[in-house]
Parts: sequence; structure tokens; C-alpha cells
Amino acid sequence: VNACVDVVLSGVKLLEALGLEPGDGKNHAVLNSRQDLKEAFAHFMEKGAAAERFFSDAESFHHIARTASEYPGAQLYVGGNAALIGQKLATNPDLKILLCGPVGPKLHELLDDNVVVPPESMQERDEFHLILEYQAGEEWGQVRAPNANRFIFSHDLSNGALNMLEVFVSSLDEFQPDLVVLSGLHMMEGQSKEMRQRRLMEAVASISDIPTDIPIHLELASMTDQDFMSNIMHQQVFPLVNSIGLNEQELLFLTQSASGPHASLASWSGVPDVGVVGDILFWILKEHGKTADRASDLTRIHFHTLAYHILVTVDGYWGNQVAAVAAGARAAATQACATETIDTSKVFLKAPLEFVTSQIEASSKISLNPDEPVVHWHKEGISFHFTPVLVCKDPVRTVGLGDAISAEGLLYSEVYPQ
Repeated sequence: VNACVDVVLSGVKLLEALGLEPGDGKNHAVLNSRQDLKEAFAHFMEKGAAAERFFSDAESFHHIARTASEYPGAQLYVGGNAALIGQKLATNPDLKILLCGPVGPKLHELLDDNVVVPPESMQERDEFHLILEYQAGEEWGQVRAPNANRFIFSHDLSNGALNMLEVFVSSLDEFQPDLVVLSGLHMMEGQSKEMRQRRLMEAVASISDIPTDIPIHLELASMTDQDFMSNIMHQQVFPLVNSIGLNEQELLFLTQSASGPHASLASWSGVPDVGVVGDILFWILKEHGKTADRASDLTRIHFHTLAYHILVTVDGYWGNQVAAVAAGARAAATQACATETIDTSKVFLKAPLEFVTSQIEASSKISLNPDEPVVHWHKEGISFHFTPVLVCKDPVRTVGLGDAISAEGLLYSEVYPQ
């Protein structure tokens, strides 16, 4: 239920256009000023890590958004995880998509014809999200980016309050979906704790109204508040959904929030260790997934990081995992390079060619076989499907990559009727 217009441009160029001088980086959970924006951007550019933050000052944000959207070379795209997943699915002519989110005039114009928007979802003004990109090796003052990535910020009230969730759930009766995809929970971080807690309870009540025979996929995104993440996981949302999509930042944050395995790891260095990732994914499904004695619906996690993807499923609920995880990896390569098919001159392998499947217990060492790029292993009723990604050397566009990967993986996934 999150939808917006993404304004994509060079971060360094925008900060220069706003008259901001390079300086030291500093992490801010919420951006209250241009100074905060400058410091947070420098902080993450230096790490080469993706991040998303809320900008609290409406007036200042609208000025920055205007400067950004009018900047020569700025590109305007469909944004918001829900809208991006909808757009990706809509490229399949046989699918009809229902999208609920704050859809303004610009966004409506950008959406695919296969995407249906209920009238209650329309609003007069677009929600803009500013996406500040930087390239590998790009410099700003003393800061040098180790790889290409982006820093995202917005002053987004409608998405932040999950305003369209009820509209969405009430539209499902008529639409009769085969699959529900939810996202936008991370947008609530800009709210006060009380408001967020209340809204989360309402969201849970709403999601509970979705008929149980319709699979629900939840796409996570960048978060900073551990209590909020813990609430989503423990009490409320995880048990109601069948499937989750996330990246390495969200995975680590999740285990830190719930004191799971490897929770003391402060951050990833380089390509996330497959054994560590495998341990955390296994723990999520073991602790929060469906078992004989737990009333949870969670049976699938699609994990993506730049170098590789892993699809983890509880046995008996999903099929076609090999194709699903491969399709996600293929989408990552073609979308990042903006090519129809994979151009081998434009991609490279970054995944480890051998790895252990767990860092906690004795586990097998696996060597990749290029002829069978999807590797499968199994542990206590849970299946892991791993594939390397052909990483784009010079990505044209990194935004919405996770959404495209998850959408493609879902498209190829088979749900067994229960």
C-alpha cells in the first residue's frame, strides 16, 4: 500500500544545487534539516550502503523536492515498493493488478494500463521520494563511495500512516486476487510511537480480514527502530503472512532486534557470508514460521543481496523454487543493466564460489557448479535454494531492484493448496 513518485538524480549534484558543502558523515535516524541530510548522505555514501530516512520538515522538504524534480537530468519514475511490485507484475499481460496507495496525477500517468487504482486511492498531490544516487568511486569532499548505491528520503505522510490499507482490504472482495502483496510498514517509522502502535494493531486487524486461502507476501524495507521491528515480527505481522522478501540490511536488523543468531554482528563487511545468512533465515522460519504447534502462516523467505539470492521454504507449501530463485536473479541482472536479456559483457560474478551453509553448527561445504547454478540444501524440514547473481558492472538503475526480484520470484512460485 505504498506508492509515490521517485525522483532519481545524482546525490552529489543535488547537494551542490542546494548549496551544501561536503563535510563529515553522521548517521541520523530522522532528518530534521538540510544539515542532517548532508551528514547522513555522506555517512552512507562512504559505506556504499543503501538507506532510507524520513525528512520531518514539510516546508524544507517541498523546496528540496522541487529543486530535485526540476534538476536537469533528474528522472521521474513509479516509486513505493507496492507500486513497483505491481508495475513489475503488470509487465505480464495475463495479470491484472489492484494497487492501493496515495496515487497523485503524476503517478497515475506513469502506471501501467494493467494496474487498477480504486477512486478512493486517488489524491490531488503526489508523494515524492528523493533518490540520491552515487557511482562506485565517486567522490564528494573527503568521501569516496566503494560501490554504487543510493540514499532515499521523503516527507511522506499518507504512506507513513498506511492510509490506504483499509481501502485495499475492502477492495479485495470485488477484485478476487490470487495473491496479495503488502509493503510499506517501514514507512510508519516517522510516526510517534503511540500512533505507530495503534496503526499497527489496525493493520493487523485489517490483514486478518484477508481470506486465508489467498497467499500474502510482505516486502520489508530499510528500518531503524528495533522495537518496531520486534513488534512486527513477534506479536503481529509475521504470523499473518505466508511469505517475506528482504535484503541483507533488513535481515541483520531483524536478528539484532530479536537477539537472534549473529545479533552481535554490527554490519556486513563485503559480500554477506552465506553461512551467517543461512543461520538467520533458518532461525526466522524455525522461531516464527509455521510448525505443527505454531499458528503462523509464514512458510517462505526470499532473501536478496547484490551477489546472490536464497529462497527458503518450509517443506510442503511451495513448489518450483529452482525457477523462482533463478528468475529473481535474472531480473536483478537485466533490470540493473536495463537490458532485455543478460548481456555477459556487462555483468560479473561476485558470489563466493564455495561456502559453508552454517556458521553455528558443523555444516557441509558447497562448491558452485556453473552448469547447475541453483544449489539446494535441506535442514529440519526447511529447504534452501541458493543462486549467484550476474551483477551489473555499471548499473543504470538500482532503485526497485529488490521489488523486481521479489515480484519475479513470486510469479514463478507455485503455492500448494492446503
